Amino acid sequence: MATAFGLQRFLHNIRYRRERFRQFLGIVFTILVSVAGEPKEMLFFAGTAIVILGIATRLWASGHIKKNKVLATDGPYAYVRHPLYVGNLTLGCGFAIASGLWWSPILLLGLLLAFYPPAISREDEKLHRRFQQEWEQWRKSTRALIPRLTPYRPGQRGGWSFMQSLRHNGEPIIALFLLFWLYVLYLRLH
Repeated sequence: MATAFGLQRFLHNIRYRRERFRQFLGIVFTILVSVAGEPKEMLFFAGTAIVILGIATRLWASGHIKKNKVLATDGPYAYVRHPLYVGNLTLGCGFAIASGLWWSPILLLGLLLAFYPPAISREDEKLHRRFQQEWEQWRKSTRALIPRLTPYRPGQRGGWSFMQSLRHNGEPIIALFLLFWLYVLYLRLH
């Protein structure tokens, strides 16, 4: 009985309910590579630039989400279907580089392959059920993770909202959390 609530249950959840752990393991990865990091100046600053790009991508995307009300096809969603995931991938790469740890890109790749393909598939299925033909049209010309060079609907203007970004994901708070861990890595330079 104890194993049903222990390791066996954990492994079952990792296999069948990965979405529960994706964010948690992303946080653990960030903290781990920041605490264990052996940053070298050039790699640290290159990784920092990439992390800041990831933060900006997530802030931009979270300010455009109209969760379950309207299919977001403006802002970053005019270029890629899953800009929050693109931001996460960018953040992970930035922290892996900034940490200077040879094994961090391998760990990151394992996490990304284990969690993102099923997450993207589930999200696409959910959006397809909710928005049907509108989603199908958007999907035909907008890839999941590789941005388009031109917007999906040229001239389409949607408003970005700081409050939307804060309310939906707490994105500005997440940005501060990430910057804190970059600072921890920076302290390890000296």
